[in-house]
Amino acid sequence: MDPRPLPELKHDSLSNIISSFLSKMLSNHLYPTPGLELLPFSALILVLVSFETLFIFQKWEPIFHILLLFCFLLFSVLGPLAFKSPSVYLVDFSCFKPPSFCKVSFSHFIEHASLIESFDSESVEFMAKILASSGLSEETYLPPGLHCIPPKTHQREYIKEAEMVLFPLMDDLLSKAKLTPCDIDILIINCSGFCPSPSLSSIIVGKYSMRSDVKSYNLSGMGCSAGAIGIDLAQNLLTTNKNSYAIVLSTEILSAGWYSGNERSMLLLNSLFRMGSAAVLLTNKKEAIKSSKYRLLRTLRTQTAFEDKAYLTAIREEDDSGKLGVTISKGLLQAAGEILRSHITILGSQIVPFSEKLKHVVSIIGKKFIDKSGEIYIPSFKTAIQHFCLPTSGRALIREIAKGLKLDERDIEASLMTLHRFGNQSSSSMWYELAYMEAKERVKKGDRVLLLGMGTGPKCNSLIWESVRPMVGESKNNPWTDCIHLYPIEAVSPNSPA
Repeated sequence: MDPRPLPELKHDSLSNIISSFLSKMLSNHLYPTPGLELLPFSALILVLVSFETLFIFQKWEPIFHILLLFCFLLFSVLGPLAFKSPSVYLVDFSCFKPPSFCKVSFSHFIEHASLIESFDSESVEFMAKILASSGLSEETYLPPGLHCIPPKTHQREYIKEAEMVLFPLMDDLLSKAKLTPCDIDILIINCSGFCPSPSLSSIIVGKYSMRSDVKSYNLSGMGCSAGAIGIDLAQNLLTTNKNSYAIVLSTEILSAGWYSGNERSMLLLNSLFRMGSAAVLLTNKKEAIKSSKYRLLRTLRTQTAFEDKAYLTAIREEDDSGKLGVTISKGLLQAAGEILRSHITILGSQIVPFSEKLKHVVSIIGKKFIDKSGEIYIPSFKTAIQHFCLPTSGRALIREIAKGLKLDERDIEASLMTLHRFGNQSSSSMWYELAYMEAKERVKKGDRVLLLGMGTGPKCNSLIWESVRPMVGESKNNPWTDCIHLYPIEAVSPNSPA
């Protein structure tokens, strides 16, 4: 079955699309908070004018005018503080380090694929080419069921894999935070390709005998961006549930997503996706600032699922033989560019400093009225963000996003090294990237970190965190513990093939 025909990205690369929309950012989003956020302030002005009009007609003493102005100024300053939502803190997080027996080298993968009867020689050769140019190392992991010939792809194996990756994560995170399962008020699990009944969240609640009133949620089918969506959901729940702890578990059950057919557009996931899971502990407790790592500053979600062409660029369906898999269409890069340009335009308008916006405006005026050959200044995200965790969907995509955001090699080092060491781990990859930065002790107090996720839909979601303390000594309990001294490596240098 051929993938559905979609227009290819012919003229503009992903980086050009991002850059062009960054240059248009100020025309649509000069101010970070449009319309609705100004509504309460407008109502306050209306009240002020109404009372002032009343005072004038009633010929009240000037002292009342002064008192009214004083009350207005006092409410303007203290009002936002009184009604401000509680801050959400990231207390700690854990990343799953698969056991060594799950490692799969290129030769091991190709040998096993060639022994699986459902694959023809052309499919094996295609997967070998994808691996060679993927940016993955020989140290990535696949679950035990996919090491078998033929692979074990049935419900019982899916449950075993879920327990293998989720239980150690919960144990490690609770141990780090010195909490018990009964201390957790909110539980969110995201897994795109496997949605059992009872749900994965119910499996965790049952395993750890959590409270009967724990608020549990299970997100499925939301792709690689689901980790960021889970954090956004947790933030919303913590806004209305005071003094609470929330755990967000992000994983992907690979044995449930294995494709055993010969459609090339469906074989990509077999070659690129690898084991990985992450657990994140959040809280809105005021005293948590003393023990937490980060404070959540902003979340943003955008999607283009309402466009048919974008919707069909990555979709789970059956091939002509009835075998289930995920079809990746040629139009995926264009769809990624479209969703990114919209997302980055809005995000940039919210976080880029006014000085950057002013430079942009001045350059536009200069180009229009003074020197038409001059270049328009593109605001730099690096003026607002110090560290970047980008989607690990491939080296080419990472470099294209970096080009559009004006990032250098050091800025994308964590993304490239995570892709190399662990592969594409779907929604949990961003946490391995953050763990890399912590292991390198690069995150200082006050630094801001952008975690960007992209998934099927298509969807683009971002989280902006601010470090509340310097990250020192974090490599001791970290998935990079045994190899951080080896990175960065030249295997993912700019000159290496993409």
